Amino acid sequence: MKLFLTALATTLILGSTFAQDCERIVDNCEKLLTKNTKGEFISDGQVYTAFLDRGEVAKFETTLFGGSTYRIAASAGDDEDYVIFTLKDPAGNILFTNSNYKNAPYWDFEVEASITVTIETKLDPDLKFSGCVVMLIGFK
Repeated sequence: MKLFLTALATTLILGSTFAQDCERIVDNCEKLLTKNTKGEFISDGQVYTAFLDRGEVAKFETTLFGGSTYRIAASAGDDEDYVIFTLKDPAGNILFTNSNYKNAPYWDFEVEASITVTIETKLDPDLKFSGCVVMLIGFK
């Protein structure tokens, strides 16, 4: 029984620490959503969050509407280059990956025609092994 209570207490403490860490990362990501803009990007209202371990990938599906300008922002901590995110079309073709741009923490782009995309996020294994990854999508 004592072992069970110790394990439960450890789980609760780690869970609380994880939640606090993710909240801080959400704040970081919100700053990225408006970085170098005059508040032009408005969040789509979703906070895309995943706790990833070495090699894991989180997949999020969303529809981007034609005629709109978007910003995708991603964070996994204080440094801005921890997260690799990749946009793919329904056929699995890569439309964009920030890994080609030194893991830039955000990307602005225009959509000509509406499209459903899958956005994959993962941690750069050379920089961080595990942790909370947060992604936000804004539009103007």
